[in-house]
Amino acid sequence: MRSSKRSLAWLLAVLVAVGLVAGACGKSSSDSSSNTTSASAKFDYKSLTGTLNGSGATFPKAFYEETIAGFKKVASGATVNYNAVGSGQGKKDLAAGTSDWAGSDSLVSDADKATFKGPFLYFPTVAAPITVSYNLSGVKSINLSASTLAKIFTGKITTWNDPAIAAENSGVTLPSTKITVAVRSDGSGTTSNFSKFLAAAAPTDFTIAAGDTVAWPAAQAGKGNAGVAQIIKDTPGAIGYVDLSDAKATGLSFASIKNKDGKFVAPTLEGATAALANATVKDDLTYSALNTAGAEAYPITAGTYVLVYATPASNASAIKGWLTYLLTAGQDLAKDVDFAPLPTALRDKALAQITQIQG
Repeated sequence: MRSSKRSLAWLLAVLVAVGLVAGACGKSSSDSSSNTTSASAKFDYKSLTGTLNGSGATFPKAFYEETIAGFKKVASGATVNYNAVGSGQGKKDLAAGTSDWAGSDSLVSDADKATFKGPFLYFPTVAAPITVSYNLSGVKSINLSASTLAKIFTGKITTWNDPAIAAENSGVTLPSTKITVAVRSDGSGTTSNFSKFLAAAAPTDFTIAAGDTVAWPAAQAGKGNAGVAQIIKDTPGAIGYVDLSDAKATGLSFASIKNKDGKFVAPTLEGATAALANATVKDDLTYSALNTAGAEAYPITAGTYVLVYATPASNASAIKGWLTYLLTAGQDLAKDVDFAPLPTALRDKALAQITQIQG
């Protein structure tokens, strides 16, 4: 009876949150921020207890650190931890039952679904641009198309003054510096999204298999987004793919990338938001914002997810509370750490999905 009452209470609380978020449609961003904060306040966070251990993607590390700190202020009896070890390892940890939640920028493959201990759910949280960052003295900005990027990352273009790069950067003096490609050493959702963008936008030039790990023909590899960023910073002539937050923190320059509408767009939150607006969301709440249409859309925009079991082994109430916070008050913190909050409709669906968690 007590379990039934608890489930009913969670259902009513989530419905209140969904109603408040839905009411934000068509309002200004300040109205939306106010409503998500109000929705979060409806939950009894003070009653939550337990420790939630998460692991996974380095891409959203700054966002989860920010929201974990905020969650602790309202749910002092609960503790949330996050170990940024890469999307691949995060999914493995959840499958093995050694974590309560996984952070991942890539989806679980059909083959790997069999390794999980039961049905799991995807909860989209935020999105952000994957920058193409570079280290080129005297060159403050540069344009790159998907075709040129694919040729760089597959070793077909090896110097910065290559005619293909020069053709996209009229008036820019490009040095003959050798290009050093920087990539991830670990299984990575950032790698998955970057390589899938190249495969979709430049299939003729990107002739290697996309995924969490890629057989790059010649590259220096670093662990996590921060590791790739450090290689770029330390290596004149280097280029690599890094999330916006880490690229800014490391002080890197980044390229404007040619989008589906033929416009070179810089990696900004506005560009990510424009890309999200044209993404198609599937029934399981997964989506791709890569290479979407729209003049202002940044073409290498990646979403990220929290994965949890539909029937957690323990701490179900804390998991529901943590997800509720991420999808309400947490959204208001996203831009502070260079992430784009979810569109209202998608956030709405994610909040409603919390009721599917049993326990």
